[in-house]
Amino acid sequence: MPKILKYLLSILILTYLHFSFTGCKKDKLLTDPNAKLTFSTDSILYDTVFTQAGSTTRQLHVINNNSQKVKISSINFQSGTNSAFIVNVDGQKGKSFSDIEIAAHDSMYIFIQVYINPNLQTNPFVIQDALLFEINGNTQKVVLEAWGQNAYYHYPTDAIKFKDGSYLPYSVISPSANVTVTWPNDKPHVIYGWCVVDSAQTLIIPAGTKIYFYQNAGLWTYRYGTLKVQGQKGNEVIFQGYRRESEYADEPGQWDRIWINEGSVNNEIDYAIIKNGYIGVQADLLTNNYNADPRRLRITNTKIFNMKKWGLYSLGYNIYGGNNVIGNCKEQCVNLLLGGNYNFIHCTFVNFWSKDSRETPCVTINNYSDGTVFPLDTCYFGNSIIEGSAGSELALDLKYTDINFQPKHKFNYSCIKIGSTTDSHFTNCKFSQSINFVNSGSYDFSVTDGNSANINFSNATDANLFPSDINGTNRLTNPDAGAYKK
Repeated sequence: MPKILKYLLSILILTYLHFSFTGCKKDKLLTDPNAKLTFSTDSILYDTVFTQAGSTTRQLHVINNNSQKVKISSINFQSGTNSAFIVNVDGQKGKSFSDIEIAAHDSMYIFIQVYINPNLQTNPFVIQDALLFEINGNTQKVVLEAWGQNAYYHYPTDAIKFKDGSYLPYSVISPSANVTVTWPNDKPHVIYGWCVVDSAQTLIIPAGTKIYFYQNAGLWTYRYGTLKVQGQKGNEVIFQGYRRESEYADEPGQWDRIWINEGSVNNEIDYAIIKNGYIGVQADLLTNNYNADPRRLRITNTKIFNMKKWGLYSLGYNIYGGNNVIGNCKEQCVNLLLGGNYNFIHCTFVNFWSKDSRETPCVTINNYSDGTVFPLDTCYFGNSIIEGSAGSELALDLKYTDINFQPKHKFNYSCIKIGSTTDSHFTNCKFSQSINFVNSGSYDFSVTDGNSANINFSNATDANLFPSDINGTNRLTNPDAGAYKK
């Protein structure tokens, strides 16, 4: 045999033996008691989880960095089968697994959730455990921690069924008519489906109450029902989605809306924070008899932000607002359609939505639908701010063709992002001048820069209606436009 062939044959044999040996080595089970697993993290922390409602799923990456495969003799919880946590290994849920093999330089993912049983505590409480991995006689652990929170739960008891087969699940605040219900504020309220304030019922939500909505859930005040949200400065009533994990802290569209569907003449929202829903507050008057049904909403000292669609949405309603901040919504922050009656004093309406594109202005006002013109009896913006990232943040979609329903709108001593205009409906206004907000991305629309256009710019008559700003600061000396006093 020629030398070159002998040489090549030797190389092939050595290569074969090398791969055969290393392949067998990788397939051989590692029994060294010093062998260790590597984890993507040594601890998993869950933000506050409501009892009875499961958490989001966390994932743990388990890695075998050894040159041979390993066998995990057992995966168990330190607290045993009574653990509040549960894991998913290879598509199987459970609390104990055994004889799990991981090939050399390979890995697997374990998915972990927590379910916390209710107890008698009103304050948040901690749940601690550890996930234990036994390999070759050694035990490694990953620490698990979750905060639990008991709550009042509002579950649907009935449903409105539609012709297309869909349905709207709901519950009523009380089976009794003509009743006033005051929700306790010692624990949060978690709403599934729609919680309804029915006709002639009154719901009072006191200061400090925290309300969390499940996906697509909402609070619905029906015809002649009354909603009274009675927050206080520093002790606001909070409306938001029920997920408490950090990744949901700034996620819009987690719940539906506060819907005042006709309602009564005495609806009030004071010192509320409404965030991360689809629509913040919707107030509508779906009737042609406007004079006979003067339903009203007074909304003051309230913040609405990060809505998937609109912040404040009205259909022909009567709304009086003061010291409100509505900002950063996917579409309009304030959308007033089909006429109505509105007064907004010392309000800040600002839209710097940046999660995706936005094509609508911050504020829209409309008084018609198809060929019908509706009465816009009053539409007054005093000492207010309308600002945002678009070229123009105010749209007046108004018809003057009906002599009986001429729109009556006025903007007075307000800073508005719009092209300069000589329209007589604007008096003493500033157009498209610089306003320097503290941090519009984190919804802080206060102003500290003395060069901002709104500083020392206000009508004293309107300032006297709200002598303190949304933070309780006296504004009567050199008042500023908007909800905040510098």
